[in-house]
Amino acid sequence: MFTDILMNVLAPDNLIIILAATFYGCFVGAVPGLTATMAVALLVPFTFFLDPTPAISAIVATTTTAIFAGDISGTLLRIPGTPASAAYVDDAFNLSQQGRARTSLFVSLITGAVGGVIGVLILMLVAPQLARIAISFSSFETFWLAGLGLSCAVFVGRGTVPKSFASLFIGLAIASVGIDVAVGHPRYTFGVPDLLDGISFIPAMIGIFAFSEVLRNAQSLDQPEQKVLQVTENVISALGRALKIVAKFPTTILRSSVLGTMVGALPGAGADIAAWISYAIARRFSKDPDSFGKGSLVGIAAGGSANNAAIGGAWTPALVFGIPGDSVTAIAIGVLLLKGMSPGPRIFTDQPELTSSLFGSFLVANIMMVPVGILAVLASTYILKVPRAAMAPIILLFSLVGAFAIAGTVTAVWIVLVLGIMGYYMEKVGIPLAPAILGIVLGKIIEDNFMISMIKAQGDFLLFFERQYSLVLGVITLALWALLIVRAIREVIRPRSIQKGKK
Repeated sequence: MFTDILMNVLAPDNLIIILAATFYGCFVGAVPGLTATMAVALLVPFTFFLDPTPAISAIVATTTTAIFAGDISGTLLRIPGTPASAAYVDDAFNLSQQGRARTSLFVSLITGAVGGVIGVLILMLVAPQLARIAISFSSFETFWLAGLGLSCAVFVGRGTVPKSFASLFIGLAIASVGIDVAVGHPRYTFGVPDLLDGISFIPAMIGIFAFSEVLRNAQSLDQPEQKVLQVTENVISALGRALKIVAKFPTTILRSSVLGTMVGALPGAGADIAAWISYAIARRFSKDPDSFGKGSLVGIAAGGSANNAAIGGAWTPALVFGIPGDSVTAIAIGVLLLKGMSPGPRIFTDQPELTSSLFGSFLVANIMMVPVGILAVLASTYILKVPRAAMAPIILLFSLVGAFAIAGTVTAVWIVLVLGIMGYYMEKVGIPLAPAILGIVLGKIIEDNFMISMIKAQGDFLLFFERQYSLVLGVITLALWALLIVRAIREVIRPRSIQKGKK
């Protein structure tokens, strides 16, 4: 099998395509508002002129690099390139403000490459077994899994539990805009046709993180320039610190990579839930949980490795059953079908050269991502030397162009502006932004699967715990909700008791 991989993947023309796709994915992923899915979608017309192996290699290399490159804008501009990056964007941005942007990005790059390699190794060894679990998931399990992801967002929120819940419910309220899945009636669209499909999470994410950051910068322009923004780390020192973090926390990275692969193998779950759950678990087992959200390199390592590992996991149901694990694999399946190939259980026996090329392309792309990513980090960190007065309008321009490009409507621009103002006031009163983003991303998933499950169960809630996997996920999710409620009550009672003690 490894001989086939080497022969197919290490062919000179295939290596050139992987290298070109790596640079392309790095560029697109680093631009605020342009996602890995958009990068792959733009690549599709070029795959018409390629053989199946180079076509799949290009898609894999583009996806792998674009996911990491999304951390560049998150670290430097506080604009997560992907929703999964929102899990640790506060840590990365705070490190950037401390003059350690390169350390943060190198940790993200190295752990992303490690997670990607682990993910594809697991994919090679246990793809059929993981796919059997994935295909057995019904709307009940998907509902609980999305609920678990939302719970983790509150659990790791920087603010108090009540404020994290408030942020989450704001995100869920935004996600409720559009057509009601049960009765087919428009909700909160105010007669705007563009809102019938709901609010896209990309313009929402750009507005809440990017435009609100522009407003904060505009407010502080009359203050002295922050010296930390002028600091550019020494490359060797930053790389050395990143390697020390990777060597110091191998268990965290391995656990996050395995978890990311398993969650990524579940249809519709993807890297978003994987990153949040891995980040929450890393904080739970950390000796310094208070540092999370303030500049924790361990949190970045956990989220970064889970991100890229989930990419390999998403290919499991796509290859074995032809069911896309995420939007990127949905596009890849379309490319395979155009090439006259049908993903399914027989693909491993009928076309072993294709699967071996896929595995090999993943390995080569993750290895090649490291030197290309280092070049991208070196080039991008000079953004820190740009004065804030000049940076603010540039961020705003990228934000509006990115939102319009992803949605193709002026309504997306208004969404950026409105949610940006909302995000600015949320942070002003201490409400964290990250849970709101996950609420927007997972809101539709959790509502759709809840309504479908209720229709199946005819209103009987016990059926949510009838199946084996739904029982396990349901118990874990409810236990976490109970823990969060207890924490919220303590946080409300504690200030009152302190005030009484002072009197």
